[in-house]
Amino acid sequence: MFAEAAQAPALIAAQLAANEPRVRELAQLLRTRPPRAVVTCARGSSDNAATFARYLIETRLGVLTSSAAPSVSSVYAAAPDVSDSLLLAISQSGASPDLLAVVERARAGGARIVALVNAADAPLARRADELIPLAAGPEYSVAATKSFLASLSALVQLIAAWGEDAELARALAQAPRQLEQAWAADWSAALPTLIDATSLYVIGRGPGLAIAQEAALKFKETCGLHAEALSAAELRHGPMALVRAGFPLLLFAQHDESHPGIEQLAGELTAQGASVLLAGARLAGTVTLPAITAHPVIEPLLLAQSFYRLANALALARGHDPDRPPHLNKVTETR
Repeated sequence: MFAEAAQAPALIAAQLAANEPRVRELAQLLRTRPPRAVVTCARGSSDNAATFARYLIETRLGVLTSSAAPSVSSVYAAAPDVSDSLLLAISQSGASPDLLAVVERARAGGARIVALVNAADAPLARRADELIPLAAGPEYSVAATKSFLASLSALVQLIAAWGEDAELARALAQAPRQLEQAWAADWSAALPTLIDATSLYVIGRGPGLAIAQEAALKFKETCGLHAEALSAAELRHGPMALVRAGFPLLLFAQHDESHPGIEQLAGELTAQGASVLLAGARLAGTVTLPAITAHPVIEPLLLAQSFYRLANALALARGHDPDRPPHLNKVTETR
């Protein structure tokens, strides 16, 4: 896991260069024949990447985006109306039967299929109208790291091209160098709070919610630590009742419209006596985790990269093997 996450900056630099022509051509097609909606289809870390896609597509392109529940196709054999829609299927292996079932029914229903997949010869890639290779290379650790980051960079490249957003495209070009800086960031100050923890909340908002979801997944699968990902807004409803003195929370903040709200929440939680770990902002009373300042769409990638180094260290400190979580396999074929 440690070695694979460290490879992400170089791999993403190569990915962006290799995919630029095909992404440019796909973006032109999407502008010429705009979909009436976007549907995402994914599991695990790839589904966290789909959350990131939803926020960017809706806020930057104004296209309604929703996540498909694979069991609607694979278990219930139902076929929602996806005519004139774009289906974004995101997968590391591209082999899970339930995702393939969604793709097949969506194709029959008139959707355009775009696959973001790491295994370019996978069944999912063969069923797609358009393929965007993640190009992350073999990933042997059960916990996905570089393939998740490659999914995010591929999505940013597509959305920047689709929206003809030159500023975002320039920011993405700087991401590989910034990912190297993020990998070097020292988040070891979080270890004393988390080594003996039994449960925590991981908080984000907007595209940062995707990173909170990814972090919560990694805490569970690599560290044996129960974690629940929530939006900063959703925490204020029922889940806030569990927050008490010493309760740990990890908050991710990117510098967009959500930033003031995350800071305000961090202050409220600190006042309640919670143990607040804060990445992307600074506030007295919290444990500040250093973050690289960049374009607000790129910052979530950088926060994820810094987090992976922490997750690996925490897993080892808690006596776990981050590469071989119990009861899990690298390729999960759900139906």
